[in-house]
Amino acid sequence: MNQRTLAVTALTLGALMSGVAMAQTAAPAAMEKCYGVSLAGKNDCAAGPGTSCAGTSKVDYQANAWKNVPAGTCSTLKTPKGMGSLTPGKA
Repeated sequence: MNQRTLAVTALTLGALMSGVAMAQTAAPAAMEKCYGVSLAGKNDCAAGPGTSCAGTSKVDYQANAWKNVPAGTCSTLKTPKGMGSLTPGKA
């Protein structure tokens, strides 16, 4: 093997190994729907009758509008209207 072939092989292996390492650390975090924590117009979906979906909540902390949050954190989110909920409330 000449030095050029050896260098190209080493670079190729290095690139492959770094790609594998990045793929292992890029796993998405688990998320859950958290109702009553979004600001007006900032919800991810489900904002009640007469709304189409994302960005359609009418008031801050609307009880039937949700945001995706990291799993396990919803019930710890405190708002001026109470805590986040895993189930929709009445708007």
